[in-house]
Amino acid sequence: MGLFGRKESTPAPASAPATVSPDLAALTGDYSLDPAHTTIGFVARHAMVTNVKGSFLDFTGTLHLDGADPTRSTATIDVRMESVETGNADRDGHLKSSDFFKTDEFPTMTFRSAKAEALGGDDYRITGDLSILGVTKPITIDLEFNGAAKDPFGNERVGFEGKTEILRSEWGLTWNAALETGGFLVSDKIKLNFDISAIKNA
Repeated sequence: MGLFGRKESTPAPASAPATVSPDLAALTGDYSLDPAHTTIGFVARHAMVTNVKGSFLDFTGTLHLDGADPTRSTATIDVRMESVETGNADRDGHLKSSDFFKTDEFPTMTFRSAKAEALGGDDYRITGDLSILGVTKPITIDLEFNGAAKDPFGNERVGFEGKTEILRSEWGLTWNAALETGGFLVSDKIKLNFDISAIKNA
């Protein structure tokens, strides 16, 4: 079952108007990310032999879901770069420094959606502008809808998993160190991962 429409076993005639089942239509509305159950993470190749994983612990975000027309759905995320966490204090400090995030000068990373698409089933795609270090460039995130539920506290929740890849150099994140064996210490390609739980606004 997809978020914005349910596939019927017998396709409707092409001329028939689109219909949305009541349970899916009920998901239409505005949502806020739940930081306690949402992860905004990244993976970088280190020394060309292993992966280093990290995440940001302080962020806010909103979703607007349109159950009848997914192209009208939107998303925004604001991330406090000082909240980066990789499990190593020295590495976190280096990421916050002028070599990487320059958190004193550029405290926030932002994403603003510009386009949403339904790909079929539970798969969706959202395109928008990612801003880091004052540089704004478009990215595309593939999303999978994980479902909707009312939790024990009465909150109406939706969940998504998303992923994309970027080249950090395109945002001015160019620091690196050459390895004696060839190659560089930190990969240019960065994988971004999103595990999203959002609560419908009252």
